[in-house]
Amino acid sequence: MSGPTRGAPLSTGTKQRTTLSRRTLVAMMSALLLPLAAMVGLASPAQAAGTTATFVKTSDWGSGFGGSWTVKNTGTAAISSWTLEWDFPAGTAVGSSWDATVTRTGDHYSAKNVGWNGTVAPGASVTFGFNGTGPGNPTGCKINGASCDGGPTNPGDNPPSAPGTPVASNVGDNGATLTWSAATDDHGVKNYDVLRGGTKVATVATTTYTDGGLAAGTDYTYTVVARDNADQTGPASAPVTVHTTGGGNPGGGNAVKLGYFTNWGIYGRNYNVKNIVTSGSAAKITHINYAFGNVQGGKCTIGDSYADYDKAFTADQSVSGVADNWEQPLRGNFNQLRQLKAKYPNIKVLWSFGGWTWSGGFGQAAANPAAFAESCYNLVEDPRWADVFDGIDLDWEYPNACGLTCDTSGAASIKTLLAATRAKFGANNLVTAAITADASSAGKIDAADYGGASASVDWYNVMTYDFFGAWDAKGPTAPHSPLTSYTGIPKDGFNSSDAIAKLKTKGVPASKLLLGIGFYGRGWTGVTQDTPGGTATGAAPGTYEAGIEDYKVLKSSCPTTGLVAGTAYAKCGSNWWSYDTPATVASKMHWAKAQNLRGAFFWEFSGDTTNGELAAAIHNGLG
Repeated sequence: MSGPTRGAPLSTGTKQRTTLSRRTLVAMMSALLLPLAAMVGLASPAQAAGTTATFVKTSDWGSGFGGSWTVKNTGTAAISSWTLEWDFPAGTAVGSSWDATVTRTGDHYSAKNVGWNGTVAPGASVTFGFNGTGPGNPTGCKINGASCDGGPTNPGDNPPSAPGTPVASNVGDNGATLTWSAATDDHGVKNYDVLRGGTKVATVATTTYTDGGLAAGTDYTYTVVARDNADQTGPASAPVTVHTTGGGNPGGGNAVKLGYFTNWGIYGRNYNVKNIVTSGSAAKITHINYAFGNVQGGKCTIGDSYADYDKAFTADQSVSGVADNWEQPLRGNFNQLRQLKAKYPNIKVLWSFGGWTWSGGFGQAAANPAAFAESCYNLVEDPRWADVFDGIDLDWEYPNACGLTCDTSGAASIKTLLAATRAKFGANNLVTAAITADASSAGKIDAADYGGASASVDWYNVMTYDFFGAWDAKGPTAPHSPLTSYTGIPKDGFNSSDAIAKLKTKGVPASKLLLGIGFYGRGWTGVTQDTPGGTATGAAPGTYEAGIEDYKVLKSSCPTTGLVAGTAYAKCGSNWWSYDTPATVASKMHWAKAQNLRGAFFWEFSGDTTNGELAAAIHNGLG
């Protein structure tokens, strides 16, 4: 088409055309066509030579995986289209795809750009993805007909593989050491780029690197990329997040703000993971404890399989706004938590095991801590949902003491159990425990070696609530979550301040303690006295259980009438309730900061208002 257009002036007269000699015409046409030939010559070889493609598995759930190809223009001229080809081994296949048109012939695949992502400027890249089945990896990659490693400049020289996932050690306040397994390459690996938060911080020739100059008490995410002798880079390793030690003062901006999400909340309470988002609480928390997994026969087991990973959520219930289907590999709360983390990547999720009802198996677990830890690790790291969880929380109520059942495994059992759990889960996972706040003389804190066990945990969730309640049917009425002691308190040592102080004397650092907040109240009925200390006839009626009610209900049905020991109480008719409000939560957060605690946690999300008043008070109070 260029020839006729450029030759248009020749058609203005027959005489001009007929008087030109054949030699002259050939010379002119040759001169006209040379620029076109040059253009054609630059377009195809340059596009091939200057285009690379790399593949990475973005997720892997055993029977399937998420795959992503990145096409990069490494040349000096823009490309206007691209076609990528590769082979999968038998048993591995592409399912749904996006941002490319993928076709298949046998085990050979071809992906072509869609309309909007065909043009790629020099130095730019485009990415498309797909869901796959099977265990295999692609081979025989070609981009625009040439090798995916950059074309004819390095024929047959493939880029290196991804290095192994880095493992952190020697984690301190300001640094950590990373070690990873070597990548492979058909012509040898030259060195490795270490990336922190996606930015390269070092290039090293060995499979270890020590990073320094970090902030205390802070999360850092690392990946590693290999380079071959031709300076080609392969796919990045899987990421690892390292939390530096220290920095326990919430005032420093590193406070833990943790909420419990209960798997049974999706039933009668109709509280789904999506509600964490719509309430605004997702933007105000740092961690979630998913409650509960069971402890049976000394091992970690599933608590409610339907709620955990089977229930199909409708579009209006889903974090993503997309309905589940029965063909997808993971549904239930686990998939919803995965979607939540995609929207809020700063949130870490721990799977909590035990609780009041399911702590009976911990005694047997203490008899064989290694087997217990192995069972928990295998369950939490199940490939179907390993990416959902960032660690484990043990909620043993109570070691060497009585809860729903009594344990006689000895004071050291909590230390040995947590030590085995930490050894199995390693430094790259969080290991925490919910513990008693009974600071009475010879009480539950004294019954177990919480000081010795603290070396194995990132923090303790100190259950500074439920000190008093209508299990003492006749009273005396008392706030269930007093921050401090007060004149007339029914039992010495049953308050948050004394609990934190005793744990510190046992050797637990303040930076490993979270203050607990209840998003509910406890109450009695048959009460005539407004102030604490009155008699009662039994438990006040509650929506789900007598003697307990959510804050979101009580704030309107029984507004507060007084304050005592840093918390609120209310008398409405013959009912008497105690509960925390945004104002009392704010004062408790101020106290926690003054004590240099790591932060606070709450039980549990569904007790809060639809706009997350109490979660906001924790967030604002800790800063």
